[in-house]
Amino acid sequence: MLKESYRLQNLEESATIAMSQKSRELKAKGVDVINLSLGEPDFNTPDFIKEAAKKAIDDNYSKYTPVNGYEDLRAAICTKLKRDNNLEYAPNQIVVSTGAKQSLANIMLSLINPGDEVIIPAPYWVTYVEIVKMAEGIPVIVETGIDTDFKISANQLKNAITAKTKMLLYSSPCNPTGSVYSKEELQTLVDVVKDKDIFIVSDEIYELINFNSKHYSIAQFDEVKEKTIVVNGLSKAFAMTGWRLGYMASSKWIADACTKMQGQFTSGTNSITQRAAVNALLAPASSVDYMVKEFNKRRDLVYTLASEIKGIKLNKPGGAFYLFPEVDAFFGKSYNGKTIKDADDLSLYLLEEGHVATVSGSAFGSPKCIRFSYAASEKELVEAMKRIKTALEKLQ
Repeated sequence: MLKESYRLQNLEESATIAMSQKSRELKAKGVDVINLSLGEPDFNTPDFIKEAAKKAIDDNYSKYTPVNGYEDLRAAICTKLKRDNNLEYAPNQIVVSTGAKQSLANIMLSLINPGDEVIIPAPYWVTYVEIVKMAEGIPVIVETGIDTDFKISANQLKNAITAKTKMLLYSSPCNPTGSVYSKEELQTLVDVVKDKDIFIVSDEIYELINFNSKHYSIAQFDEVKEKTIVVNGLSKAFAMTGWRLGYMASSKWIADACTKMQGQFTSGTNSITQRAAVNALLAPASSVDYMVKEFNKRRDLVYTLASEIKGIKLNKPGGAFYLFPEVDAFFGKSYNGKTIKDADDLSLYLLEEGHVATVSGSAFGSPKCIRFSYAASEKELVEAMKRIKTALEKLQ
């Protein structure tokens, strides 16, 4: 009997994409749904970036691109890393990919062997575990909680390491919690792994959406820089989700391995996107301050409104554009004959009863929570929080 591969059978569908699809289906039926499930800025790409793309079309950038990206784009990434993060890389240590998700896939497929363990603090971005599974690695989930701002401690990391540990994978600012690791917190993690043969993958895609503190990369610590892979991209900070460009910075041999892997999958990233990316990366970080200020304002608005809902427990996110409340106080409650057993049920209930799309925390390794994005207009957010509050108050 012909059927799909075991890799696909073991692969979970992206929960964020699945919930967004359900939201679209309801909208197609005429239901007024507010979609807070996807992590997508509601801003348009800045004009100076769009102008660079238009010029690239006129200049006939229509040929195949180098697998690891145009030389001047990789040089621009190096300039950005030095300017913003005090990290020294050469262009041959950079690999440009079709989104940061592909960068992560390249890394896993290039460095992880069957049976290798990858430590992932929970909550985690939904795709981390699935990418590790695709590489036939073993995800080792370390649970964190709201009381520690959803951040892993040095002792937790130390206790999770075994003879099979090959990698630590985490994000800061974090999706889904918005938590940001301080320099001091990163130092405690460095002290645990610096003498061990363990790769560190630092997902920094939300780097510029940071409200309270300076961003620190774990690659800034000399003790672990050679085994650290920094992953970043343009989707979030520059509102370029549809342009699909991510990149990684690492030791040259790791970059070479990921280039080889990518060469057999997609080859080089879209030429027009790459030309636009040069302009984006060479612009000062302040060029997107207006978006960050608006996200900060929305964070405060949504945090305040959510704090007024009895039964919700919150941390105040330091970055990204998500709220990730604990909602287990509603488990076991009912409305109209339907009982909420878990976060999956609650997320579906909020969609069907409140007409607000959220994502269950189970998809992020935290089954007591739900995630919703505040990358929407203030008007939509106020209405969404009103609907959520009303729907939750119906549960008895």
